[in-house]
Amino acid sequence: MSGSVLEVDLDLLANNLARVGAAVAPAELMLVVKNDAYGHGVEAVVARAQREGVRWFGAFDLATGARVRRVTGADARIFVWIADTPDQVAAAIDLDLDIGVGDRRLLAEVAARGGSPRPARVHLKIDTGLRRNGVRPEEWPEFVAAAATAERAGNLVVEGIWSHIAEASDEDDDIARGRFEDALRAAEAAGLRPRWRHLAASAAAFARPEFRYDFARVGAFCYGIRPAGGPDEAALGVRPIARWVAPVLEVADDVVRIGVGARDGLFRSLATHARVATPGGLRRLLVVSGATSDVVSWPGAVVGDHVTVYGDPERDEETATSLAEMIGSIGEEVAVRVSPLVPRRYRGLR
Repeated sequence: MSGSVLEVDLDLLANNLARVGAAVAPAELMLVVKNDAYGHGVEAVVARAQREGVRWFGAFDLATGARVRRVTGADARIFVWIADTPDQVAAAIDLDLDIGVGDRRLLAEVAARGGSPRPARVHLKIDTGLRRNGVRPEEWPEFVAAAATAERAGNLVVEGIWSHIAEASDEDDDIARGRFEDALRAAEAAGLRPRWRHLAASAAAFARPEFRYDFARVGAFCYGIRPAGGPDEAALGVRPIARWVAPVLEVADDVVRIGVGARDGLFRSLATHARVATPGGLRRLLVVSGATSDVVSWPGAVVGDHVTVYGDPERDEETATSLAEMIGSIGEEVAVRVSPLVPRRYRGLR
């Protein structure tokens, strides 16, 4: 190991959760913790979020859902939207997870395994145009009719109707919301009365109240990761909760070599574009090569100094999103690239 560390401030997470919760109210916040809580560490993030009053977690897949359940015990609702195989369905029901269902085959699989000792809780997904997954609108009436039949038989409970939107333009999102409203009406006509309707993720949940419905699935903003090309952290009222700190390993002439941890933790395309925060101010990143990177030196640089690869803009540091913007990516991609082999060091872990 190079000595690189990802410092995660859970007190800042708590502040962000309060800000996001207020912004999306009266809808409830679902904290999305996919990809190891966007690289910040599921267990620590979930434990603190639960203490801050978060009741819903979006876990994406079964493995993450199981990790969340081990932290929360029975006192949380956990939504997974990838449970493909019969074994995964059975495990999700055993773990008392809410299951996203977006096709007839999976609906039949869940119904076949639900009801004993309790019916499965499902959220039916309509494809509103993103084509990520979900039931096409022309197939939706038959789909919700089948779900209603399974619910009457006691095999499952339709807890929610949901979808993803592209958040690419207001016009496209308005079309998607219209399809979502049509889907809600068709579900009601089939006899379903879902308690939870959810459509918006981070950006739409903040900007467009009509997209919030009963809860908003928010990931990036809760970690202080702003959208690429969008409002900055101050405008959103959030702060990045992570700082990636790397040690100086070698000093030679005008170049300093830093250790960023496991191989390929930093996008190589950031070389010559990004700057890192050093004891001598911001310095250009010259080369990204596996577990090390070369940086323009500064007066008095010595082995054992530390630099910040990304952190808090209030400290004149780059952020995950500002780095991403240099290479046409998004902040989430930079954050989740930090290897799990890089230790996470937590502040506010109680």
